Amino acid sequence: MLSLQALQQQLEQQSAPLESWDPPFCGDMALRIDQDGQWLYQGSPISRLPLVKLFASVLVKEQQQYFLKTPVEKVRIQVDDVPFLIHDWHWQPTTSGNTLIAVTNLGDQLVISQQHPVRLQTYQEQQLPYVGVWRGLDARLSRNVYYQWIEQALQSAREDANQLWLHSANYRFLLGKL
Repeated sequence: MLSLQALQQQLEQQSAPLESWDPPFCGDMALRIDQDGQWLYQGSPISRLPLVKLFASVLVKEQQQYFLKTPVEKVRIQVDDVPFLIHDWHWQPTTSGNTLIAVTNLGDQLVISQQHPVRLQTYQEQQLPYVGVWRGLDARLSRNVYYQWIEQALQSAREDANQLWLHSANYRFLLGKL
């Protein structure tokens, strides 16, 4: 089984794009991403953000399973819900209007748009908003961000009295139903 240090060394030496790699499956790794976006190795949190970002850079989802892919091997990891959490956000003025910028737990900024769409999905018997990130991966809104966006949607409520919609420049998305 691949160790955390061996994986880190392989990834630091990578040069070709992830999409061009077709390594063999080498088994499971004791790496888990919990429902709060915390990365754990053998049950212990990985506290070094650069290391987590390195692993996230090679995270892929294939047939509802998650893998870390290197040029020479692919290992399966466990993800409780989705690998990322939206934990912060802000409005950014643009020529197309105010644009919603979401910030993940790894510090990545996403422009909420057709490229990074918001959709409702059921998790633990609740309809929650998720944001498409990249390579088929998603981020769930943290509870705090979700309530802040609801407040924004209520302030802009118009014709859809029982639905909560938000606009990010020219992109409109459903946040939830009352």
